[in-house]
Amino acid sequence: MSQQSSTTLSSPPANRDDALMGRGSLAMAWYGLVSAMFFVYIGAALAVAYGTVNALIGLALTIVVYGAINRVLAGYALKNGLTVAQFSRTLLGRTGAILATLIFAATAVYYAVFEGSIVAFAFQAQFGGPRALWCAVVVLYSTPLVAGGVRKFLDKVNGWLLPVYWGGLIAAVIWAGAVHGFNGAWLTHSVPALSLLDGGPGWLAAFASYMGVWILMMYTMDFAALGKRKDTKFHKNITFGWLFYTLAFGVNALIGIFLTFTLPGVSATETGVAGGLVQLMGILGLLVVFASQTRINTANYALGIANLREFGERALRIRLPYLAWTVIGALIIFALMLLPVVQYLLTALAWQGVLVTGWVAIALTQVFLDKRGRATAEPGWLPDDRFGAVNVPGVLAWVGSAVVGLAILQSHAGWGTGLGPIITAVLAAALYAGMRRVTGIRTALKA
Repeated sequence: MSQQSSTTLSSPPANRDDALMGRGSLAMAWYGLVSAMFFVYIGAALAVAYGTVNALIGLALTIVVYGAINRVLAGYALKNGLTVAQFSRTLLGRTGAILATLIFAATAVYYAVFEGSIVAFAFQAQFGGPRALWCAVVVLYSTPLVAGGVRKFLDKVNGWLLPVYWGGLIAAVIWAGAVHGFNGAWLTHSVPALSLLDGGPGWLAAFASYMGVWILMMYTMDFAALGKRKDTKFHKNITFGWLFYTLAFGVNALIGIFLTFTLPGVSATETGVAGGLVQLMGILGLLVVFASQTRINTANYALGIANLREFGERALRIRLPYLAWTVIGALIIFALMLLPVVQYLLTALAWQGVLVTGWVAIALTQVFLDKRGRATAEPGWLPDDRFGAVNVPGVLAWVGSAVVGLAILQSHAGWGTGLGPIITAVLAAALYAGMRRVTGIRTALKA
């Protein structure tokens, strides 16, 4: 995410590292994502659907793959100072980069709507009143937290709320066990085995479900671009590596599975888990939900607004102060929270997930081929007019894989659940590598 649009830069910034975030500040800002209630409920939902053992196997594979991919993308972004919008100009050209930025902005805004709705639901469950009121409260307190972008004080906000979140979840586990008893049912839940044609095996379906959240790879690049090159090793290992995903996916999932199978009447949905916490702990449960969703939504708001700004400046030629884009983004989020858009949210995110998965595969292929060929990345400070409108290999690979991925998604074929996302990613990488080899085109940069 850039605090200054790359369209206005024409020379390399002096002392780049001096203007960027320290490693502790960036790590704490990024770790705001660790507390998404989504991570708590998705583990529970997968355990209910595929059995606990299958969910845990899929979860372990997810942590390994996420950690590996994000180490690569984070290192590339840290070394070259590239955001998703800037890197996409190389992969896709000016026009394709605009589309990538729009998809990134839309997905982050959707998540802000989704996660913000959870807080509104929790407030309404505790205090009553109209939902619109609590939606307004959520937007009004969230917006000032990102008015200055990631650099301002997201690290401090997330630092203050971190012990509230983890302390609250640990208290919830102890509380639930003390009231309803500790037993091993949450670890032994099983379902009939699924064949490959029916979307199985369960562990593969669980792994593929987490591929729908590959938007976190884009989040990684935009956050990592704010880091200093001298801190690359720390960020690859600690900030964006396996430790983060062990906490975000692993620990949260275990807690979600335990609470879902321990608390009576709790459904494996995000609102179900949040409602269960409020029902169990009252105002303390509300505080946990507040801490959780406020932390994750700092990232959703910041990245959604920043990429909305990038799209406005690149596609619409609208130049406004960052504060104005913050207000515009907040109004869009509030409007969507009031509309019945949430019931279509998962469908929209599934479509966007196909596009994001293809982008990530192409980005990884670019990094690998550049490293093998010792090619140098195009710096982010280059103006847009230095790039051609379209990079043929990137666009064809992205469009081709997206068409196949969306066709599998819309076919509702049972096997598409487990194999669809994997086919999309592999196809995108193969098409891009093949098109680069055939055309000899590596980048959209003009000669």
